[in-house]
Amino acid sequence: MKFHASHLSYCTNIHPAETWAETFAVLRTHVVAVRDRLRAAGSLGADEPFAIGLRLSAVAARELLAGGNLAEFTDWLAETNTYVFTINGFPYGSFHGTRVKEQVFKPDWTERARVDYTKDLFKILAAIARPGTGASVSTLPGSHKTFAADEPAILQHLIELAGWLEILAAETGHDFHLGLEPEPLGHFENTAETLAFFERLHAAAPDPEVIRRRIGVNYDACHFALEYDTARASLDALTAAGIRISKIHLSSALALDPREATALAAIRAFDEPVYFHQVLLRNSDGEITRFSDLPAFFDAVGSDEIDPTAFEEMRVHFHIPLDAEPAAPLRSTRDQTAEVLRWRKSHPAACPHYEIETYTWGVLPDGLQRPVEEQIAGEYAWVLANA
Repeated sequence: MKFHASHLSYCTNIHPAETWAETFAVLRTHVVAVRDRLRAAGSLGADEPFAIGLRLSAVAARELLAGGNLAEFTDWLAETNTYVFTINGFPYGSFHGTRVKEQVFKPDWTERARVDYTKDLFKILAAIARPGTGASVSTLPGSHKTFAADEPAILQHLIELAGWLEILAAETGHDFHLGLEPEPLGHFENTAETLAFFERLHAAAPDPEVIRRRIGVNYDACHFALEYDTARASLDALTAAGIRISKIHLSSALALDPREATALAAIRAFDEPVYFHQVLLRNSDGEITRFSDLPAFFDAVGSDEIDPTAFEEMRVHFHIPLDAEPAAPLRSTRDQTAEVLRWRKSHPAACPHYEIETYTWGVLPDGLQRPVEEQIAGEYAWVLANA
């Protein structure tokens, strides 16, 4: 749907689907149901196109490009007055129902498989994107810190992709752009590391302007809140450095006061085995201590490696629905998401694509879980009310 001068969708990575058949079934059921809820609520006009933030695994992307699947999908988009302007290309493989954690960073940008997968996603967008909407793909921030990745290989693959996108854009007329998504413990994870990485990327490129047009940042409000980077200062710094804001994920993280025993006890309900839930604690001096996952944090507490009462704030990478705060003593970082939306008002042309992304529906504790279409519609209502 149109979102002021931009476009707004929700990411279909909330729905389990790995093959194209499973993905198409999700679109014909859950996505259409969300669209109809928004129309019934008056948030979407009866004749207004509905935008889809598509998630495709590598398997689903290859299957969609085979046979007559792409033509069938294009016809369905026209029949349902829906359109795709962005694809989530971060998770290459399975994303639900099995251990994901560090696997979501594999293959990383040192590997040819990641380049080929991303090109497949842009080939799909080249065929289905509507004129004038732009076409973006979001992806991982190069690699994961624990992989000790070869950065020159990452840079060369991104430079190659940017050049390929420049040609594809000239051939199709679409504004293609890739958004690298900083995340805690990613190859680059916060504002300072992102600025430094792009400085190295621009320096390595034969034509930095091609990079500026085709490679940017997918700004996830949850991830930057986890890093204690305030939204306005972070977005101002990125744009001042000439880094494109390819897409903004409207999302929020868990937060608590680690000095409260009841808060530490409550957070255990969010310790589940599928996704990484990185923990970042900040003390009164502003120093940040990181743990790769909730179990690592609890192990450190149990072995007296750290004293949680020495910190004044704790944030956990667990996406919380934007319209539903967890019960006290827990809370969320959605004030940072609201700040992103206020920043948009003073920078209306800074980012063309916005996406609601709360993929954790299937692992939310019972008190936060609602029927999935109800949750998504509620998040749309919160975004539109705060926009």
